[in-house]
Amino acid sequence: MQTETLSFSTPNGDTTAFVAMPDNPNGKAVIVIHEWWGLNAHVKDIAGRYAAEGFIAIAPDLYRGKIATTPDDASKMMHALEIEDGLLTIAKAVDAAREKYSLDHFGITGYCMGGTFALRAACQLEGFSAAVPFYGDMPEDEILKQLSTPTIFVSGTRDAWINPEKVAALEDATARFELPLQSLKYDADHAFFNDTRPEVYNETAALDAWARAIGFFNDKL
Repeated sequence: MQTETLSFSTPNGDTTAFVAMPDNPNGKAVIVIHEWWGLNAHVKDIAGRYAAEGFIAIAPDLYRGKIATTPDDASKMMHALEIEDGLLTIAKAVDAAREKYSLDHFGITGYCMGGTFALRAACQLEGFSAAVPFYGDMPEDEILKQLSTPTIFVSGTRDAWINPEKVAALEDATARFELPLQSLKYDADHAFFNDTRPEVYNETAALDAWARAIGFFNDKL
């Protein structure tokens, strides 16, 4: 695996994406959206895992170089990021990756805040063939009903933020609007996929969710 930096411009300023290039590419690409901490080593590691599975993994920096080290800083940075700014950054990252790497098929995934953006991007942006948002917040029905991208929404039943009530509302909207969304739930806490946080990491759930995501992207992209 090789890594490189993809630089690109957005209406609100220049930024970059971390790119993990597979040794044996499968011709498919996954956009990886970071948690509220920023584009840190953990997110780059996840991109590397996708590259090991044959995907070109592109992790755009929605914070433009800033990384949080405390929950308070992370919360401030997340709340300072406008939804439209984040979506535009994702769209520009896709454009830059399509041009540089001659790609046609993109999936999108994300964790925590990144899951929020991944689900919204699947609803509002063109060019995604599959989405796997992890425990992100849901947009309002007017946006959610636009979803045409096949999606697996991953959540934990012990999550106090993306709680069972929110997930039930998403499942209700899925039925009402006949959305192409599967709800995948684990007996786990918020951020259960983050193996750098032993207080919430759930290996069994994380490994199963990973296998499901890889299979889904291989099938849909």
